[in-house]
Amino acid sequence: MARLHHTVTVRAPDRELLDACAGLVWDLVESTRARGRSVVLPDGRAVPGLALVKGRHLRPGARYESHGPDTGELDTTVIREWRRGSAIAVEQLMRSPELSGRMALRLRSPDRPASLEIEGRMWGPEGSGSLRRMSGRASLDLAAWWAAAALAPGAPPVARAPATARLKHRLGVARLYLRPRRAEPGLWFVDVTVTVHGRLLLRPVAAFALLLAGVPLRRGFRSSVEEAAERWNEVLGRVLAKDLDELRAELAERAVADPGEAADGPR
Repeated sequence: MARLHHTVTVRAPDRELLDACAGLVWDLVESTRARGRSVVLPDGRAVPGLALVKGRHLRPGARYESHGPDTGELDTTVIREWRRGSAIAVEQLMRSPELSGRMALRLRSPDRPASLEIEGRMWGPEGSGSLRRMSGRASLDLAAWWAAAALAPGAPPVARAPATARLKHRLGVARLYLRPRRAEPGLWFVDVTVTVHGRLLLRPVAAFALLLAGVPLRRGFRSSVEEAAERWNEVLGRVLAKDLDELRAELAERAVADPGEAADGPR
C-alpha cells in the first residue's frame, strides 16, 4: 500500500454565504422554463446546447440532452428527484468516441446543503478491454465538515473524514480523505490523504511500480494538492468580492454563455 499525505491552508468561507449562494443557484434553475425543446431564462434567452427531450421540465423523469461542439460528445441528464426541501437527485450519461461514463448525484437539503453523494463508472470504446474501465464514489458530509472545521486549533483531527472518495480499477483501488481543521480566523487547514492498494495478484506488481515512482509520485501529489488549494482560494476570493445581486446576475450570464467559457468558474 502507498500512502500520500499533504496539508494545505485554504480560505474558509462563511457558511451563511455558501447557503445563500446555493439558494441563488436553485432560484435561477427554477426560474427557467421549457419552450418546446429549449430551456429559457425569464428574459427569454435560451441555455445554449441544452434540449428537453422527454418529460416535464424539472420534474422526475425529465430528460435533457446536450452536445459538445465539434467533439462528438453527447450528455444525457435525467432528473430522478427534485424537492428543494429535501433532496435533488440526477443521473448523467456521458458519451464520446474515446470515453463514456455514467454518474448519479444526490444532494440532500439543497437550500442548506447537508450532504452530497456521487457514484459512477467510466469505460472506453467497445473492445478496449478492462484497463479502460473504472468505477468510483464520493461523499461529502457537510454537517460533519463544519463541525470538524469548528474544533479549536490543536485539537486532534476527526477520526472519520467528512469528505471521501474511492476509485476502483482492475489494477488497484485508490481512496481519498479530506479533513478540515481550524487555522487562524478566516482560514482552514485541510489534511489530504490518498491511499493506493494493488488488487489481488497484481498487488506485488503495483507495489513495485509505486516504489520506483515514489519520489516523483509524492512530489506530483503535493503539487496537485497545492494547485487545487490555489484554485479554491482564487475562486472563493472572486465570489467574496461580489454581493448577492452581482452573483445572481453573473450566474444568469454564465447560464447563456458558450459552454467552453462557462467552465472557468466565477470571474
